[in-house]
Amino acid sequence: MTVEYAPTLLVVDDDSAFNRVLVRALAQRGFDTYGATDSEGALELAQDHSPEFIVLDLNIGGESGLKLIRPLLEASPGARILVLTGYASIATAVDAVKLGAIQYLAKPAEVDAIIKALRAEDVVIDDRAPDAPLSVDRLEWEHIQRVLAEHEGNISATARALQMHRRTLQRKLARPPSGA
Repeated sequence: MTVEYAPTLLVVDDDSAFNRVLVRALAQRGFDTYGATDSEGALELAQDHSPEFIVLDLNIGGESGLKLIRPLLEASPGARILVLTGYASIATAVDAVKLGAIQYLAKPAEVDAIIKALRAEDVVIDDRAPDAPLSVDRLEWEHIQRVLAEHEGNISATARALQMHRRTLQRKLARPPSGA
């Protein structure tokens, strides 16, 4: 009887239902999976299991998941981190890669796309000039995301910096521009 090797994978997402579904789907595809819904649990699991792969949500309990990239890499050196987010922007993608993530995907993402991104050897950056200029909505979205990243995901601080009511900012964040 031979024991097959199963790569270890940690899913960090504060949406417990999404976390369970993704953990189960990745386990069915041959990974030894663990799930955490908060930063402390993620770091503990990373130290205990040294995952080879980590799927990290950008927003963990109202805080930026980007803050977790370095501590996760310290707990599990060599782990390949994929940032998965419902709030995709160029600014956060660049920040994630600079901090040590290997890929960045927008939700919703299919499980096979997540696996492919985790196993990709290089980050693929499309460096072609855009066919058309960005829309005003997209430019606003990118600016908001950059300021949000500067304030480490803090909505209230971002709203103050943008001189905008917090609820207005939350409404804008809930509706990304088309193509985002």
